[in-house]
Amino acid sequence: MLYLLLYPLHKYYSGFNALRYETLRSVLAGLTALALSLALGPILIDRFRELRIGQTIREVVPQAHQKKAGTPTMGGLLIVASMLSATLLLANITNPYVWIAIFVTLTFGAIGFSDDYFKLTRGKGLGLSGPAKLVWSFTCAFIAAAWLFLYLGFDTHLTVPFLKNVHPNLHTWIYIPFAMLVIVGCSHAVNLTDGLDGLAIGPVMTVAATYWVFTYVAGNIRLASYLQIPYIANVGEVAIFCMSVIAASLGFLWFNAYPASMMMGDVGALSLGGAIGTVAVLCKQELALVLAGGVFVAEAASTIIQRYYFKATHKRFFLMAPLHHHFELKGIPETVVVIRFWIVSIVCALVALSTLKLR
Repeated sequence: MLYLLLYPLHKYYSGFNALRYETLRSVLAGLTALALSLALGPILIDRFRELRIGQTIREVVPQAHQKKAGTPTMGGLLIVASMLSATLLLANITNPYVWIAIFVTLTFGAIGFSDDYFKLTRGKGLGLSGPAKLVWSFTCAFIAAAWLFLYLGFDTHLTVPFLKNVHPNLHTWIYIPFAMLVIVGCSHAVNLTDGLDGLAIGPVMTVAATYWVFTYVAGNIRLASYLQIPYIANVGEVAIFCMSVIAASLGFLWFNAYPASMMMGDVGALSLGGAIGTVAVLCKQELALVLAGGVFVAEAASTIIQRYYFKATHKRFFLMAPLHHHFELKGIPETVVVIRFWIVSIVCALVALSTLKLR
């Protein structure tokens, strides 16, 4: 909104011309999101405590987690409110790509909110069933993908990391299900990762930072041409959304660091994962998400392996899934697991960014 209000003034005051640059507005959006999250965090924590909106701990998780019962949850509302406020203030809100990212964030956040709400009211961690969450997630992802590929006529060629001359055309009838899978898969992978204080939010920031670069480059015709990646006109505005995600998550981490004063809940994990998956589709770097989000991939894969290995052998492949619980049960302190996962996530982000040049 501020962009649309202030940028036209550059005709009279040349200083406002700087607002045309996504880099400057990304910085401003980041500062706005960070300030909002830091300011609203204590208020939200106090309010959640008054309403007794506390985390419910399942009996199947490591015993050490039982002490976290009652910690204010649904802190994802803080992230979503901060990042979307900053995006709406600094991004060009006439840009359809920005609205697709906002749509997925809000709808997946609503699914997560419903899950968190039912867990609180029903007790014992009984939220939405797995199939129900998947049905609603794929429905919302389908609307976003159809909007992108049918209404906006988005390109259906696939970008393959490290291979600059390989661009298979999936065509709309394959690309829409593929885009849905990317969005839903990323959303639920982030949700599985959110099991320790500060664990999920660190990789969320590194992946969002990676896609800040991807979206900015893809939206700049000179850089896209130089790096030989698909140029998507106007997708650079999504970089402002990415920076808002990074800064809002950083503000949330202030309260989520061990020992957490607030947990993000499904409202945060599902919305952030869906947002990242959507951005990956918008800048046509879907496969690079496997590299950048290596921590999320490992967490999701460990859960799948554990489930099917147990069905086949009636034995556990890991001590417990997702993967972070396996390391906990091996005696590694929670804070050490979190920091090491962050380090791995940073390395994964750097590998993903290297695909821009190593082609």
